[in-house]
Amino acid sequence: MKNKHFLFLFLLIICNTITSAQDVNLFEKKELIIAKDTLRYRILYPENFDVEKTYPLVLFLHGAGERGNDNEKQLTHGSALFLDQNNRTKFPAIVIMPQCEIDDYWAQVEVDRSKYPVQLDFQFKKGPTKAMEMVLQLLKNYQKESFVNKNQTYAMGLSMGGMGTYELLARQPDRFAAAIAICGAGDPKYVANYAKKIPVWAFHGAKDNVVDPLRSMEMVTALLNEEAFPRLTLYDFANHNSWDSAFAEPELLPWLFSNAINQE
Repeated sequence: MKNKHFLFLFLLIICNTITSAQDVNLFEKKELIIAKDTLRYRILYPENFDVEKTYPLVLFLHGAGERGNDNEKQLTHGSALFLDQNNRTKFPAIVIMPQCEIDDYWAQVEVDRSKYPVQLDFQFKKGPTKAMEMVLQLLKNYQKESFVNKNQTYAMGLSMGGMGTYELLARQPDRFAAAIAICGAGDPKYVANYAKKIPVWAFHGAKDNVVDPLRSMEMVTALLNEEAFPRLTLYDFANHNSWDSAFAEPELLPWLFSNAINQE
C-alpha cells in the first residue's frame, strides 16, 4: 500500500512538472535584433488572441539573478501570475518578459555588492543602459501594433527589475498607465517626471537584506512630496523575496488593470 502511495505522489509530481513546462511554453520565444545587439524576450498573448481587437500590454522586468541569454530564466518569477487561468480569463493581456544580458542592468546604476544591503549609485543622466535602450525600442515597436491598447501599457519589475521600472517611468512618463515596483529602488530626484501621471504600487519586505526597504520608502516619500498618491505594502515578515507575497495579493491585477491613460 505504501509503495502505491509513493508511486501516486511521484506520478502527480511528474504530471505537475510537465503541465508547468507546457504552460511556460505559452510564452513564445522572440528576439529584437538591432545591429550587433540582441534583446531576447518571451511574449504571452491572451487566449483566443484576435488581431482585430485591442489588449493591454504588460512589460515585466526580472531581477539580477535571472540575467543571461537562455531566454528562459526571466520566467522564473512572475510568469505563473499571468499563466494562472483565472487571471488569463479576467484580464486578457499581452505580457512581455525580456531578458537582460548577464553583464548589464535595466537601470543606469553602479552596484556595490561588497556588503549587504547592496550599495546603489544611480546615474540617470548618463542615459539608458544598452538593455534599457533595447527595451525602449521593443516598447516603441509594440506601440505601433493595432492590437495594443495605447492607454493601457503597464510596467512591473522586481529587485533589479523594480529599479528598471522606476527608471522606465522617469524616461517615459507619458507611456504607462500604472506601475508595480517590488523590492526595488530608484533615484528620487526624477520622481517629479511621472508623479502626477502614473499610479505606483510599491512592495518591499521589512527584513530585506539585499535591497534596503528604505529604498522603497525613499521613492514613496518622494512621490508623496510631489503630491502623488502611491500605494505601499511593507511585509513585516518578508526578506528579499517579497514578490511571492506581492503576487498573492488579490487586488494586484485588479488594481493594475483598473488604470488607464486619459481615464475620466
